[in-house]
Amino acid sequence: MNNKINTNMKLKYDFETMLDRRGYDAVAVEGIGKLGWGAPEAPKEGFSVIPMWVADMNFKAAPVIPEALVRRAEHPSYGYFADSDEYFAAIANWQRARNGVEGLTRREIGYENGVLGAVASAIRAFTAPGEKILVHAPTYIGFTHTLEDTGRVASLSYLKRDEQGVWRMDFEDMERRLIEEDIHFAIFCSPHNPCGRVWERWELEQAMELFRKYEVVVVSDEIWSDLLLHGHRHIPTQSISEDARNRTIAVYAPSKTFNLAGLIGSYHIVYSPYLRSRLLRESGATHYNEMNVLSMHALIAAYGEGGQEWCDELCEVLSGNIDLGYEFFTKQCSGISAMKPEGTYMLLLDLTDYCRQSDRTIAEVIKAGWDVGVGWQEGEPFHQKNGIRMNFALPRHKVEEALERLRQYVFV
Repeated sequence: MNNKINTNMKLKYDFETMLDRRGYDAVAVEGIGKLGWGAPEAPKEGFSVIPMWVADMNFKAAPVIPEALVRRAEHPSYGYFADSDEYFAAIANWQRARNGVEGLTRREIGYENGVLGAVASAIRAFTAPGEKILVHAPTYIGFTHTLEDTGRVASLSYLKRDEQGVWRMDFEDMERRLIEEDIHFAIFCSPHNPCGRVWERWELEQAMELFRKYEVVVVSDEIWSDLLLHGHRHIPTQSISEDARNRTIAVYAPSKTFNLAGLIGSYHIVYSPYLRSRLLRESGATHYNEMNVLSMHALIAAYGEGGQEWCDELCEVLSGNIDLGYEFFTKQCSGISAMKPEGTYMLLLDLTDYCRQSDRTIAEVIKAGWDVGVGWQEGEPFHQKNGIRMNFALPRHKVEEALERLRQYVFV
C-alpha cells in the first residue's frame, strides 16, 4: 500500500498558498453572513475571514486535475458520453494501491451523484418511512438531514471516549438498539466524521458481527478513507469478512481527498448482486444519477500516479496542522478537551469544562471566534453539546494566524 506517510518527505507541491476564493462560488467564503448557509454574520471590521467551518480544503488542487479538465474542456463538444473503461480501471487501481482491495471489477463499481445521494437511495431501497436507522453520534450533519428528508428516524448510538480519550463504539448500546427498536439498517462512517477515528480491525469486526447477527444492511461512508494522519491505515468495511462484503454498500469519492465537491462524483462498491440490484433500481428511478463528463476526467487524473503522490504530501501537511491545533487547544486552553484525529482534517473540540469555568455559553465562544474572523462550526448540529468542529485543511501560516487570534481575543 502507498498510504504510509513519510515524515521526512521533501514537499514537491504547493500547500502554502492561501487561495482567494472570493468570486469563485465557494460556500466557505461566499456564504458568510447569508441566512440558510449556517454561517453567522461577517467578522468585525479589520478582520479577514479564515474559513475553518465548511469541510473543504483551502489548497490548490493537485496539478494533474486542472490539467485534465482543461485538456478535455478544450475539445468543444460536451454531448452525451459513455463511462469509460479508464474510469473504472482508475478506481480499481486506486483501491488496490490505497486500501489493498484486489479483484475489483467494473460490475461492482457504480457512479453516485454524491455520497448522500447514495445514502438516500439505499435508505429508500431497504427501509420504510418512519423506520429507525442506527447511526453513531456525534453525527455527520449530512446523515441527519438525509434521514429527515427521507422520513426516517435516527437512532443515535453515542460513541464514548475511553481512558485515553479515544472515541469508541458502545457495542452494548448498539446491540440494545438493534433488538429493542427492531433496526435492520445502519449508516456507518469510516473514518469517522466528525470524531476523526480510523477504526481498528477488532472494532470493525465487532460492529459487523452485530450487523450480521441482527440482519442489518450497512451503508459505509468511506469518503475520508484517503485522508489518514500519522501513518494510520484505513481498513475497508467490506474486507472484514465474507458476510461484511455482502451486506455492505460502501461509498467513496475523490471529493474530500482532492477538493472536488463542486464537480460531484462519488461511487459505490457493492459486491452483493441483491444489494446492487435494489440500489440501482432506486437510484436509477429518477434518471438524475448520471455522471458529469468533467468529473469523470477529474477522477481519472486524481487517481493516477500524480494524484497519489500529491495525496501522500497532503496527509503529511494535514498531520502537522492537526498537531498544531490539538496542542494549542489541549495544552494552552484550560477546560478544552479533544481526541487527536487519526484521519480527516477536522478537529472536534469539547468545551464543556471551559464553558463552566468561564461562565460563557458555547454560543458566546463561537461568536467571539467569528467576530475576529475565525470561521468554526458549532457542534450541536453534529450531536456534540458544547462542541466545536474545525477544519485544518489550510496553509500552515493561516492555521497559526487563526490560533493566534483565538489566543489574543477569545481564550484570554
